[in-house]
Amino acid sequence: MSPELEKCARNLLVCEKSNFRDERARYDTHVSKHFFNYKVSVVIPECASLPASTRTVIDSFSSYYCVRDLPAYKLLEKDILQKVVTKGHFYALSYGTRIDEDNTIAFLPSGHLVMSVDKDTYELLGLEGKPSQYTHRKVQRYVVNVDLTDKSMSPGSKKFQRLVTSLKERVPIKCDFLIATKMTANDDVESLHSLMSQYSYKEYSAAVQTHTLKETPCPSLHSSDLRGKEESCDPHRFLEWLGAVNMDITCDNEASSFLSTYACPEPRGVMSQGLLCTITGFLIPEDIHALLMELRNYFDQPKFTSWLSMTVHGFADSPVSWGTTEHGFLKGGEHFYNFVCFQNQDYWLHMATGSHDGCPP
Repeated sequence: MSPELEKCARNLLVCEKSNFRDERARYDTHVSKHFFNYKVSVVIPECASLPASTRTVIDSFSSYYCVRDLPAYKLLEKDILQKVVTKGHFYALSYGTRIDEDNTIAFLPSGHLVMSVDKDTYELLGLEGKPSQYTHRKVQRYVVNVDLTDKSMSPGSKKFQRLVTSLKERVPIKCDFLIATKMTANDDVESLHSLMSQYSYKEYSAAVQTHTLKETPCPSLHSSDLRGKEESCDPHRFLEWLGAVNMDITCDNEASSFLSTYACPEPRGVMSQGLLCTITGFLIPEDIHALLMELRNYFDQPKFTSWLSMTVHGFADSPVSWGTTEHGFLKGGEHFYNFVCFQNQDYWLHMATGSHDGCPP
């Protein structure tokens, strides 16, 4: 076997156990700070179809836009900056740019502009930044993080004008952007549409797929334990099982012509039927939080299962994972989190990244 295949890339997994009713629970913070998400997968054991109330929440997910060849400085124009970008519910991510090779840009709902750029671009921009945490012996990439809500960055100030000049004249960066927002004010929405109408753009809605699981081996989970006991399901193995279910990989470990087989972790049972619902698109935290709250309510009526799961995957080429924590790319670019919600309102939270990310919060 190739030495490269024998090596398993280092990963980071943070596990947390709490209860939704606990005032100290931080689930909403973790959801709200994972800004750029492309897929949500929900697994509900012993469920034949998506509940109507859950479907209603999913159908209410915000639409999003793909704007072609949008110059980055256009999002810094005074009207857009004040009515859209710094209002607290604006998300924009460069699309089709690779975090390990290209210049990537993100506008966060916190009002931050984050750019991960190569060395040549950084030197031409002339902006203050710092070397990427995940670089070679010689620095090849830099991260520029600008707080657009800071008083020193108000339109007309020297620092703000320097930023605009850098993106408009020194390095006129333009790229495709994915854009989404939760704005409700008509004037603000019109300002955004007015900008997008100057370029080629298309509106999209989240895509939803459901799949019925039949006679599937399933881990036996108990809310009282997350890890550390022999009879409990190890978090890594549980997430591995979820991945197998999502990829429709058989978990029965039967002998076959394959070189390797996979078995569901112990302790386990068999669910006679189950539901896998997958939502894909440019999914914002507000909508994901609404779905999580709806899934909490699933157990308001008696059910044949004591738990369900929701997994949220971030964009591999986003310059950030949680908050402004730098995201890098080694082999997979993964950063995701998973909630296991129990009947008694306990939950497990798994937050995972590859080796080129800061530690999850």
